[in-house]
Amino acid sequence: MQDENLPTWLPRLALHGGPRFLQIADALQAAMAAGSLQPGDRLPPQRQLAAQLDVDLTTITRAYDEARRRNLLEGRGARGTYVAAPKVELTSILDLSMNTPPPPDGVDFDDMLKQGLSQVLMRADSELLMTYHLAGGSDSDRKAGAKWLEPMFGRLDARQVLVCPGAQAAIAALILALTAPGDVILAEPTTYPGLRSAATQFGRHIIPVEADQHGMLPEMLEKACRQHQPGLVFLNPTLQNPTAITMPERRRKELAGIAQRCNVRIVEDDPYWLLAEAPPPPIATLAPEQVYYISTLSKCLTPGLRVAFVLIRDPHERERFLVALRSFALMVAPLTAALATQWILDGSADGLMEGVRKEARLRHRMARDILAGRYSGAGDGLHVWLELPAYWNSAQLARAADSEGIAVTPAEAFATGNVSVNAIRISLGSIKDRGRLQAGLQRLSHLLARRPEAFSAAVV
Repeated sequence: MQDENLPTWLPRLALHGGPRFLQIADALQAAMAAGSLQPGDRLPPQRQLAAQLDVDLTTITRAYDEARRRNLLEGRGARGTYVAAPKVELTSILDLSMNTPPPPDGVDFDDMLKQGLSQVLMRADSELLMTYHLAGGSDSDRKAGAKWLEPMFGRLDARQVLVCPGAQAAIAALILALTAPGDVILAEPTTYPGLRSAATQFGRHIIPVEADQHGMLPEMLEKACRQHQPGLVFLNPTLQNPTAITMPERRRKELAGIAQRCNVRIVEDDPYWLLAEAPPPPIATLAPEQVYYISTLSKCLTPGLRVAFVLIRDPHERERFLVALRSFALMVAPLTAALATQWILDGSADGLMEGVRKEARLRHRMARDILAGRYSGAGDGLHVWLELPAYWNSAQLARAADSEGIAVTPAEAFATGNVSVNAIRISLGSIKDRGRLQAGLQRLSHLLARRPEAFSAAVV
């Protein structure tokens, strides 16, 4: 028999009214529409409501899960379950342009964040979290960085690991520390745009080195080293941004050997190594004294963790790097660094990354099915490099996509010289909802199948 003191929003359950969990979820939705439940209202605990309604706990759990699926409720950990504020869609753009990790299915990120911060505040002096710190990270932060890098390098001396406010800051500091104005930096013909931005600001010149389906060509690198005497070589060898190529181990060994023979240093920017399926060892394992290795949390976990780890073996080079870093970015925000350290050391980071990895692979399967013969991705990572049919050029296609509410990134954004490829990069993680991602990919597939003149005529 049902309790007489039921919440006012909840009607009596009908015997023939369909599944009871759906009746409860429908009642919640109706109460919110009527205003008898307001955002922020706390709902009864599940066991209490089960007793009041004389149903089993599983029914209430399913009802609350269904209500969450409809974005009606939000869990706040030990504090209980609350009516959620209505979600407002601020933009109709389907953003396939930003390389961010996809939200992993089944991970309560809000709860994970609250628990992580709670642990940080219990274990750390709050005053230390709100003051200046020396660049390079605390001993604990460096130990966390060494643990993060263990899959790539095995056990490391934590003193060789420096903590930076993101990979872009690390790249900029390496350019400042290791090169002089007017120096040449060698890179592949299409590469991470942040390199070009930093090099331009600092008065360095990027010269492209020819690449093939396995990455930078060894013979062309050696020729460029002898011709230009570069200050640095920049490589992104695993799931390269933007081409998604993973350089095989043999090619990595060849490039490492050339760097040693020509006495040139390599910046190995490797944000996607932990997302790749069985990637080869980093180049930094093959020429440890020649290579500066960067790994960031922003591409594996979440962009809000502006933390990157830089492996520099030589102590004098580490000091030069820190001097350069301090000239524009004194430190990682201590609270951010402490949260990253907490997650790495307690295993939360591994769990989140595994969820991101699974979600990314699911989205690659979706892209492969929708884009059919045009898909040429590796099946992992965060993006697809899509070569275009001859009747489209990348800038034209990007403009056409934008007019249909889709953002993609054309090849020009990644070019280190003249654009040599007709392609766009599609990022699979920036749209949170899979259904909206599917809609964006389908809309893009339809656009690719049309010729520009047909599109122009339709617009007119």
